[in-house]
Amino acid sequence: MANKTTKPDGDDTVVIKKYANRRLYNTASSSYITLDDLARMTREGVEFKVIDAKTGDDLTRTIMTQIIMEAETNGAEMLPISFLRQIISLYGHSMQPVMPHFLEAAMENFSTHRPEWQKAMESGWKDHPFARIAENNMEMMRAATEAFMGGGRKDKPAPATTDEAPAAKGDDLAEMRAQMAAMQKRLDELGK
Repeated sequence: MANKTTKPDGDDTVVIKKYANRRLYNTASSSYITLDDLARMTREGVEFKVIDAKTGDDLTRTIMTQIIMEAETNGAEMLPISFLRQIISLYGHSMQPVMPHFLEAAMENFSTHRPEWQKAMESGWKDHPFARIAENNMEMMRAATEAFMGGGRKDKPAPATTDEAPAAKGDDLAEMRAQMAAMQKRLDELGK
């Protein structure tokens, strides 16, 4: 397990130095590490920053993308080709600045509700309340992508909102619907 170093300013981000020979050096544990080690650190929630040992440039995004690329290449395929095409097509598009915030919000929402999603998957999706939410979420993502790309379809109904299912206090499903409605509202505002 990687050691964290606490800096005087309270930052507990581990600094990883990348050398010209492509080796990665963990300054917290004073050892060389691999991309697999960084992937493990990420799964464990260890915050790290990768910097170029010579220039001091921040290489974290590049290294994380490289970790994803290696995982995809080695058979752990998670990113559908259509998703990758859409992401690539947004580079240079006027909506490019919005996408990081949108993707971050979508992943935050997924992470927040991951235990519920796992439970739903383990019990099977059939007749599970999350099945409808998953369908609505997928439709919302499709609609957002189409809105960003300028080819919005008008034949598809909008995802369910909190108006269709009143929220009961403490009801997780109602809370998720409210969050989805809020996200839809933000998407609608962005599409204007």
